[in-house]
Amino acid sequence: MPPQLNPADALARASRDVERSLLRARNGLRYVRGTHRPKLGATPKDVVWQRDKAQLWRYRGGEVRYRQPLVIVHSLVSRSYVLDLYPKNSVVGFLQDAGFEVLLLDWGEADEVDAHNTLETYVDDYVPAALAVARDVTGGDDVTAMGYCMGGLLALLSVARHPNLPVHNLVTMATPIDFGPLWAATAMVREGRLNPDDVVDDTGNVPADAVARSFKMLTPTADLVQYATLWQNLWNDEYVDGFQAMAQWAGDHVPFPGATMRQLVEDLIRRNALVEGTLHLGGRRVDLGEVRCPLLNVMAAHDHIVPTPATEPLTRLVGSQDAEELRLRAGHVGLVAGRAANKISLPHIAAWMQAHSDLIEEAT
Repeated sequence: MPPQLNPADALARASRDVERSLLRARNGLRYVRGTHRPKLGATPKDVVWQRDKAQLWRYRGGEVRYRQPLVIVHSLVSRSYVLDLYPKNSVVGFLQDAGFEVLLLDWGEADEVDAHNTLETYVDDYVPAALAVARDVTGGDDVTAMGYCMGGLLALLSVARHPNLPVHNLVTMATPIDFGPLWAATAMVREGRLNPDDVVDDTGNVPADAVARSFKMLTPTADLVQYATLWQNLWNDEYVDGFQAMAQWAGDHVPFPGATMRQLVEDLIRRNALVEGTLHLGGRRVDLGEVRCPLLNVMAAHDHIVPTPATEPLTRLVGSQDAEELRLRAGHVGLVAGRAANKISLPHIAAWMQAHSDLIEEAT
């Protein structure tokens, strides 16, 4: 038999349950009406560079203690405000509090003008230019570059093709290197049952809804699980704020440039050219051994989008003498958003960058 509660404990539990029921009702109405949503991407920032749709944002605030500014290169397949969801859940804010000046390279929303953008467009043009501007506007000699998911791939390829870029450290997060383990996400195009042109629309890009569907296919029951969890925590204002922010971001995708998609399919998915060492960009072979700056390769143990076997080869392929792996108990999105990010991912990543950066006091 379960232990009997004394009258005082029973009364306290009943009072708590009543209070939570009232909060569930209130928050449920707010959620259905769409009111009291947290303000997303709220950290103040300035645009310090722009080329076509690409913009480099410099965030305001925070006490800068490290000489190397941090430049985050975002992915091409999602909105960058996942890195600045809201004040209590922001990669940008966390890293500012850790003493870094933070900038972010955002790609905007691809349209007809961007349909012909190739990997070379990003790794030979946009990323190098943005890193140079970041160095100049912050007055430093070099920067720490960080890339999330495909943003990590763009940052990595940029450094490999341009070893003289002013990159002091490189951090890749959930970055695909070996596309073989991405079988669930790539089987149809790998086997030729689906070709890139089958999903390209009249703008020359992969439309946002097709990108969204591809992610949902990887976790078809995720919405049911999330709504069940929401009901259990509907009384918790902080949880509801986080759920609404993540739900908005998860449904807010962007088109993917058609020319880049064709390269990814032909070179990285079907030929696995990056890990095989046969990837050519601009007529020149990409040699990851040219990456010689300190590297942190961050992978998520519960990542269903970029599983750890897809990220593991990086540390042995680069030429860095200081190349480390960081395996964290998180999912793909949990690396950068939610309680797991603030408690697990970001403290470890910030500590590595702090140990590999120069204090301003030491540089003067």
